[in-house]
Amino acid sequence: MSQIELRVDGQRYVADLLEEAAPESVAALREILPLESDLMHVRWSGHATWINIDEIELPEIPRENHTVYRSRGDILLYPGYRNDQEILIACGPTCFKSPAGELAGNHVAKLRTSDRELRRLEDKTLEDGMFPIRVEETG
Repeated sequence: MSQIELRVDGQRYVADLLEEAAPESVAALREILPLESDLMHVRWSGHATWINIDEIELPEIPRENHTVYRSRGDILLYPGYRNDQEILIACGPTCFKSPAGELAGNHVAKLRTSDRELRRLEDKTLEDGMFPIRVEETG
């Protein structure tokens, strides 16, 4: 199984890519890697963090393996159907939302990270603000 690695504030997180469930979305994600940006806490969605990728030109991506309600460790690629493009990282119960209402993102990866580590990541962005993040494919 292919994986991506996220590096935030000296910590390393590994996620399995969901190539069979979201092949076009995973292919689009691979095209923008390695990615260096900022990770920040969500405003509308609950227990999650996100990376704004609105300035990156993505190909047209269909809705695949898409969902509004995510759980701890799920990574969604949202190609901007009704709002800014982004990558959402669920750190706990999450309902993916924006001022435009609920959004359905394509579930592209699953983190291999403990609940405790995800809570720490979310708390850090909530309390301290944005952190630089690097996302790249491993292996």
